[in-house]
Amino acid sequence: MTTARRPAVGPDSTPTVRADPPAGTHTGGGRTGAPRQAEPWWRDAVCYELYPRAFADGDGDGTGDLPGATGRLGHVARLGADAVWITPFHPSPLADAGYDIADHTAVADAMGTLDDWHAFVDRAHDLGLRVLVDLVPNHTSSAHPWFRAALAADEEGPERERYVFRTGRGPGGLLPPNDWRSAFGGPAWTRVPRRDGRDAGPARWYLHLHTPDQPDLDWNRPEVVAEYERIIRFWLDHGADGFRIDVAHTLFKEPGLPDAGPRQHEDPHRWHLLPYYDREPLHPLYRRWRALVEEHPGPRGLATAAERLLVGEVILTDQRRLARYARPGELHHVFNSPYAECPWEGRALRRVIGEALAATAAVGAPVAWVLGSHDAVRAVTRFGGGEMGVRRARAAALLTLALPGAVYLYQGEELGLPQADVPEERRRDPLWRMSGHTDPGRDGCRVPLPWSGTEPPYGFGDCAPHRCWLPQPDDWAALTVRAQEEDPGSTLELYRAATRVRRAHPTGPAARLRMAGPASGEWLTFRRGAGLRCLVNFGPGDLRIAPAHEVLLASAPVADGVVPADTTVWLRVRER
Repeated sequence: MTTARRPAVGPDSTPTVRADPPAGTHTGGGRTGAPRQAEPWWRDAVCYELYPRAFADGDGDGTGDLPGATGRLGHVARLGADAVWITPFHPSPLADAGYDIADHTAVADAMGTLDDWHAFVDRAHDLGLRVLVDLVPNHTSSAHPWFRAALAADEEGPERERYVFRTGRGPGGLLPPNDWRSAFGGPAWTRVPRRDGRDAGPARWYLHLHTPDQPDLDWNRPEVVAEYERIIRFWLDHGADGFRIDVAHTLFKEPGLPDAGPRQHEDPHRWHLLPYYDREPLHPLYRRWRALVEEHPGPRGLATAAERLLVGEVILTDQRRLARYARPGELHHVFNSPYAECPWEGRALRRVIGEALAATAAVGAPVAWVLGSHDAVRAVTRFGGGEMGVRRARAAALLTLALPGAVYLYQGEELGLPQADVPEERRRDPLWRMSGHTDPGRDGCRVPLPWSGTEPPYGFGDCAPHRCWLPQPDDWAALTVRAQEEDPGSTLELYRAATRVRRAHPTGPAARLRMAGPASGEWLTFRRGAGLRCLVNFGPGDLRIAPAHEVLLASAPVADGVVPADTTVWLRVRER
């Protein structure tokens, strides 16, 4: 189904895509060797990210909650997911949308109760869905009892040793201890008022790689390590089947806290060199957690202890360094951030895919592909917006779901939602505030899901539209779940069909991906398993497929064997 060195040309001068890749075709990653017995569920899983405050509101207060999510889990199951990852639902002042946690083993009042959590887990397990809890280990909320005790303690008291407190530089210690910058803008240090209210002695500062409301923990302290092992055991005992680890590339800092230099967050290719990213002690820590989740009994989980899942949010562009976190005995999955940030361009995507597969193959791990998340501009908007953005996002979805490895879907992606334009007065994201109102932040991808109806809140809950967690656009009536279920050509039905076909065509335990296509990147093709071939036409022209190949699924209409630009098709391969 791929071309030879020069594409054949039909009567209408449309390049024709033929049978199999010629010898010498680029080979991506994948494991080699003798076939093994059945693969663990997570190697080829489809996982759904559920952002609870924007998923479904069960009590009518305008904020999504656990009871609301429980009532809508059938949607996730019908989508064909294997697991659901739920972002933080713990007590929090919401300085960073719940990622500033004040109590890691409790449920926020607005989210429900621990009994509501059990109901959520039980419903998910009844539907065959594993449940992943978001673990946030780099920092706590400044409202956490530990940090409150640290501020109340003596300047040199042991309570402060759980966090990163340092004396400032310069006269009186009035300058930050080093030049580190927050990922949200501004210095990564906040000065601490003296406990006695006097100005004697050098000033003390605490570290926060994110907002000042999120003080960083000191992971060299044994009590910090022990506390997170307690947290992990707690949620395993309460039904969790695994964990997604927030900013898993941080936690440890370079001893001595040296300066990081200029442009710290501007060049992602140098992030692994920053003294607060990608430090070596992370790896033994994750090996310790891997052993813990595989050994702890945990009576309520759907997955057995050996089937539990740890996935890390590791934001690095070097694929080989990224793959190190998924080495045997460490994390099972690591989100592939280079793929998530790649533009819709054939050469770039082929390079990123090849590098990802090669890097993970070297350590025997699957790639965890991601198109979007609660931190990213939605694909429809990122790929150009409007009709073009929708077309490309649909094509990207089929490309992603055809690749070997796991896939993480973000809620609303299956509906083709664009990035919403949230009014300035309703924005919650600290990026907006800490950037001096130059970065609109991430609120546009966190708007509540539209379920039904023709106007806000679109079935999200029984609340007035102005009371919703974030305001929904007035033109989303055609994007609701109800509207798309009645349209066989909708994005929702495309995703549902894709997961069904994907499951029917596993890549197998010794999958190797052979990608073919012109150096120009105009199109790309590869085989998934034995009976499915994926063809992506990045354009600008049409492609014609050989008539012997049956179109199983297409992201846009394919007529008379002609695949238009910005379209992905899945083909049944004619066996010889």
